[in-house]
Amino acid sequence: MQIKTTSELRKLYGFPKGRAKDKDLFNLDKHAIHFINTSPFLVMSTSNKEGKLDASPRGGTPGFVKVINETEIVIPDSKGNNRLDSIVNILETGTVGLLFLIPGIDETLRVNGQASISTDAEYLELFTSENHPPKACIVVAIETLFLHCAKAFMRSKLWDEKAKIDRNTFPTMGHMLKDQLGGLEAPESREDMIKRYEKDL
Repeated sequence: MQIKTTSELRKLYGFPKGRAKDKDLFNLDKHAIHFINTSPFLVMSTSNKEGKLDASPRGGTPGFVKVINETEIVIPDSKGNNRLDSIVNILETGTVGLLFLIPGIDETLRVNGQASISTDAEYLELFTSENHPPKACIVVAIETLFLHCAKAFMRSKLWDEKAKIDRNTFPTMGHMLKDQLGGLEAPESREDMIKRYEKDL
């Protein structure tokens, strides 16, 4: 049976209780600030005006996202492939969802808010120490945030050394792209791709 209504969904799952129901915050507290300042990685979700979704990884040294105050954070739009999927979506809808991760920590921090793209000097100056300072920044005005429980990471054992696979058993990015896109050139090796990436870090 396909579930089509919220009432059908709630009949199946019920409602959140206790901390799960009450944990939404509307401002950064000391723990959320510490989480962001310790995090080297996040996933950014956006949508365009037609409702098509996108999720994009963002990373840097711990604290690469800057906390301006209890309701505002700034994310550098670091050098990438110039597809600009996320920031075009932000221009169209002005909304963003963020999932902050810390290696070795199973809990995550979820942040939702209004977003804008800025080239203001006051924001860009926050990232002048980067090897490749960003051309623009994503400014997020926080609407809601909460800590997310550890169950998904516990199930996946994401940080467990024993869960890691042998990279030599997995096709390289170059081989996967050649299969997907075709072309006559030889696939780029993992070593060559890493050397190319390192120039933009």
